[in-house]
Amino acid sequence: MIRIGIVGCGRILAAHLRGYRLLQEAGERDFAITALCARDPRDAEGYIRRGHGPAQRIPCSNIAGDPLSIGDEYLSDFQETTGVEVFTDYREMIARGKIDAVMDLTSHGMHHLVAEESFRHRKHLLSQKPLAATVKLARQMCEQADKAGVAFGTFECFRFLPATRALHWLYQSGRGGKLQMVLIGYIGAWWAPNLIVANTSWRHRKLEGGGITIDFGVHFFDQLRLVAGRPKTFTGHVQIIEPLRVERNESGKIVKQMECDSDDTCFATATFENGAVCQLSASWAGHIAPTIVGSGSVFYGTKSRVDGSVVFIEDEGSHQLVELFKQEAPSTLVEQAFPKGIDDWFALGQRDWLEAIRHDRAPESSGEEGLADLAAAFAILESAHAGRQVSFDEVLSGKLRDFQKPIDDALEAGKH
Repeated sequence: MIRIGIVGCGRILAAHLRGYRLLQEAGERDFAITALCARDPRDAEGYIRRGHGPAQRIPCSNIAGDPLSIGDEYLSDFQETTGVEVFTDYREMIARGKIDAVMDLTSHGMHHLVAEESFRHRKHLLSQKPLAATVKLARQMCEQADKAGVAFGTFECFRFLPATRALHWLYQSGRGGKLQMVLIGYIGAWWAPNLIVANTSWRHRKLEGGGITIDFGVHFFDQLRLVAGRPKTFTGHVQIIEPLRVERNESGKIVKQMECDSDDTCFATATFENGAVCQLSASWAGHIAPTIVGSGSVFYGTKSRVDGSVVFIEDEGSHQLVELFKQEAPSTLVEQAFPKGIDDWFALGQRDWLEAIRHDRAPESSGEEGLADLAAAFAILESAHAGRQVSFDEVLSGKLRDFQKPIDDALEAGKH
């Protein structure tokens, strides 16, 4: 039995509990969540037993498909809850809790601290994306995991989306030709024009790993690296369009406001070693209405165009992307993408880590993968800061870290 302790009981926890429930319903019953940790014990207690304990925080999003729109999930829906421990200090949970593994759902600037403690006690770790608040800290986490000899994963769910699996097959097999261009554009689609993102103020503070480039960039580049391969160069521009962010209640009244110093808008161009190019636009600002490129992401190959769930193939017309994958890809590849018929991206990301623990290997979405995702996102910020095109390698290696140095300094100082 793999005993899991979860650190951080905010609104994203419900989506993770749903993922674990779906795994249990698919017959994977060799794990249990045996500890929860939150600064306020009521935040943890609200997720244990349905009909008992404090009320859960209500979802902060009504966007279709947004994990933050999920609520009403409880441990008692899929496992025995007698004996589940509640902690208010993650260090105590890791040192004394009846756990074998840790899932970290804390804020960006906490990830390296939870990792250091987990690896010191040789606990397996699944860390929420982005892996850390800087590339230096993420690399440090990977090195510590190697020394501890544990299964270290990044919870990066975009690579487990059915569409991502299908895109990978489409261009790796040549069915869609060779990938040439990717256009990604979401302006004013989330939290616009000036809402505090997910009611979490730290997402707007540079020294806590905030900003849209990091928050969303790691998602996009996890998908792009799987589909397009290794990045080569980045040219970026970032900006704060709305320096004052607010939180509103259900009637629309402002109940909180804050000044932000991390980017809410990002424009970037990335090239890949295979010759593909990506244009990325993303913003938490934008008044009146959102502007979205196609269905958000559009992929062009020498024989294809993919827009959302539909692929158009030269001389054939349109297909449903995922259905084409299921029909034409080797059955072993389809089973690997959807083991036991599971297609929930959260459940698949969790299963990837659990399989790594079971078989004493690295997860597909490993710490090293999370490090590369983070380096790609920070390459945009380093490019904007330096005012030039930068290479993926110089950011991944740590040679270029001028933008990140104040963050490293602040987080290092905070440890003492």
